[in-house]
Amino acid sequence: MAPGRIIFLNGTSSSGKSSIARELLDILDDGVFFHMAVDGFNAMRSKRELEAEELEAALRRTRMGFHRSIAAMAAAGNDIVVDHVLSEPWRLLDCLTVLRPEDVLFVGVHCPLDELVRRELARGDRPPGLAAHQYDRVHAHDDYDLECDTGAADPRECAQHIKDFLPRRPSPTAFTRLRRRHLTGSQEVLTA
Repeated sequence: MAPGRIIFLNGTSSSGKSSIARELLDILDDGVFFHMAVDGFNAMRSKRELEAEELEAALRRTRMGFHRSIAAMAAAGNDIVVDHVLSEPWRLLDCLTVLRPEDVLFVGVHCPLDELVRRELARGDRPPGLAAHQYDRVHAHDDYDLECDTGAADPRECAQHIKDFLPRRPSPTAFTRLRRRHLTGSQEVLTA
């Protein structure tokens, strides 16, 4: 069985990743795609209040489990649209370790900071300043296969751009380049 394709959307909170993912599920017609969002994994966790250290450990385990769930779904032949915020370097490194780099189309989802702040306030379900905090961190690795600007294009236009680009994925992929740059061995255990 061939592994599934992974369209990996990375951007700050409120950048439009989930909206693009929903549009992709609507327009992609050459397979069955699943939308896997890190927010969905966070929502599965019990709601008990946790001390800061315990919460940090739980969030790290959640994200590591999320990454491995993506890998497992793709390994079973499922096509995936991932919606993630790679705001800490270890998250990208973990994804580079567990995902087959040749299967990943890495898409940077950008949006001007003032628009992110406006969206965040309008949503009301995110702590104020979250997107601004993530803004310089999320794209710090500076290598994508494709980039979209949701300040200039709506989610449907971004999804169409991704769909049109998917058959022309580059070789090597951004994940392959990033893996070569950041990992010394494919089995490296990350503790960062």
